[in-house]
Amino acid sequence: MEPKIGITPENLAKVAHALNAILADEFVLYTKTRNAHWNIEGPDFHSKHLFFESQYNELDEIVDSIAERIRSLGHYAPATLKSFLQLTHLSEQLHEKNDGDGFIRELLNDHESVIINLRENINYFANDLHDAGTSDYITGLMETHEKMAWMLRSHLR
Repeated sequence: MEPKIGITPENLAKVAHALNAILADEFVLYTKTRNAHWNIEGPDFHSKHLFFESQYNELDEIVDSIAERIRSLGHYAPATLKSFLQLTHLSEQLHEKNDGDGFIRELLNDHESVIINLRENINYFANDLHDAGTSDYITGLMETHEKMAWMLRSHLR
């Protein structure tokens, strides 16, 4: 059944399409954070191993939440690695070393990229697509990423 929530079907499709790309970014970032958790090396192994675990757990909740938002708008969420790689604007390749600073720099760059993308979509959802709910939702996501980026950034001081 098509949701009748005060947003045109055309705009719902545009919102879902934009959320699909956001979901793909989040899933790639989740995977990269898992990689950091699994492959961290160095004298700070234990503390970084636990830190990355806390970050990927938070990203796991975000991924699920976005997929459920897409479904609540009457569309299907992408759920294959191939589709995520086609939709994301992040690179799945790590460009740094397998040490704490290398992983943190790479993940920080990705979080900051996600923050910019979310910020650019806030008004698009609210003003162009008349979906204040999704606009508010991604504002919250942006704030979550800002906090996660701050925590990553703090390790580099």
